[in-house]
Amino acid sequence: MQRFKHRLVAGILTLLAAVAAWGDEPRVILHSSAGDIILELYPEAAPETVANFLRYVDAGHYRDSSFYRVVRLDNQSHQPVKIEVIQGGIGMTEAPPPFPPVAHETTRDTGIQHLAGTISMSRLEPGSASTEYFICVTDQPALDFGGERYPDGQGFAAFGRVVSGMEVVRRIQAGNTDHSDSGYARGQMLLEPVHIRDILRLPD
Repeated sequence: MQRFKHRLVAGILTLLAAVAAWGDEPRVILHSSAGDIILELYPEAAPETVANFLRYVDAGHYRDSSFYRVVRLDNQSHQPVKIEVIQGGIGMTEAPPPFPPVAHETTRDTGIQHLAGTISMSRLEPGSASTEYFICVTDQPALDFGGERYPDGQGFAAFGRVVSGMEVVRRIQAGNTDHSDSGYARGQMLLEPVHIRDILRLPD
């Protein structure tokens, strides 16, 4: 019984420490038609990327945006290196983004790996990320620095993680997709994009 009490107390202390640490980082809440997702961001590890994301949040650019692309093992037969993510943002358009692209912060520099629940920036070449982001559904080492998903080996810029709402992420990933030919993302575009009403900072 005494040992059980010690384990219980140790467990409670660990939980309290985790909650306290969770409160140290900036958080945002993503309100979507599929449910809410709370994200914790890591400005000390990825200052440029976090600042860029929060700039779009604070300016309201993610209001009435969407998750529009989901990547599953069953819809990327044209890709030799498979991943599982959901992609969102204001959409890929020909118009220039509201703010300049952000410098590329690799996982080698930040130490933030693409684990399940990690949020990271979509990009073409390094230094081109701006408005679009994705959330990992499962661990994705192929997206880290040196990973094989992208030919340049620079990986993607992870900058935070989901702390609440992974069931929403998985629900979004399971959505029906368009299997017509649409280039690199064929079979991955949601037939009914998930509406993001807004992304807002949570109070400290």
